[in-house]
Amino acid sequence: MIIKSRISLYIIHIALLLSSIACIIPIVLVLTASLTKESTILTEGYSLFPSSVTLEAYEFIFNNPKQIINSYLVTIFVTVTGTLLSIMVTAMVAYVICRKDFFLANKISFFIFFTLLFSGGLVPWYILVSRILHLKDSPLALILPYVVTPFLVLLMKGFMSTIPFALIESAKMDGASEYRVFFSIIIPVSKSGLATIALFSVLIYWNDYWLSLLFIDTGKYVSLQLLLYRIMSNIDFLNSALAVANTSNIVLPSQSARFALAVVAAGPMLFIFPFFQRFFVKGITVGSIKG
Repeated sequence: MIIKSRISLYIIHIALLLSSIACIIPIVLVLTASLTKESTILTEGYSLFPSSVTLEAYEFIFNNPKQIINSYLVTIFVTVTGTLLSIMVTAMVAYVICRKDFFLANKISFFIFFTLLFSGGLVPWYILVSRILHLKDSPLALILPYVVTPFLVLLMKGFMSTIPFALIESAKMDGASEYRVFFSIIIPVSKSGLATIALFSVLIYWNDYWLSLLFIDTGKYVSLQLLLYRIMSNIDFLNSALAVANTSNIVLPSQSARFALAVVAAGPMLFIFPFFQRFFVKGITVGSIKG
């Protein structure tokens, strides 16, 4: 019996090790491809151990470092501000609709769920943001649309539903106000759920280029993702122009630049995710089951 349990344990460890290697290899391949010469990629293909290493892709991307830094700062500001607002508003809405003694809880829950199935359309939404709210060419246009995400509200509602209602009743019997109950009791015991929606919000804001493409015309508030997309489009356009001009002696880092852009865009998220990982699994599991 002991031998069988050890064999099973070894098999599980080997399977997890192989799964980890399968997840790490693509990341390493992206990093090495971004450091490989364009000519080497065209002749030898992608490799984990390239025969030549160069920084020409990063040099091309950071040719205008001022714009890159500005876009980084814009994206960081939008991500941090938007995530904090999203956590607070999402937690408040989820707390309200999970309260059994609130008579509009079910109706508001249905309204939030309804928005997952249907939307008002792109044109009315664009008119609302740009013409009515006058948020065009403003950082608020990159923040407010994602402050309340229906999926995250329902996920947080499922997590808060696991909190015993007797805990809230006891606090109210002791004279605690609704604000005191929410900030002193609900928020501290909902750390796993808050960390989960925080991670989702960070990913949503960091990877978004759609809002910047729609509502930002000036380069002052261009997000990092949109800037990198424009850089890649410029590289493709220049390569097409060079091909038409038959200038084979000039080679722009097209393939390696794609991977360098991926490293620049995804690098910070690779460092942030481990801090949320231990909360993430618990929060999304409890929220999905109870939701």
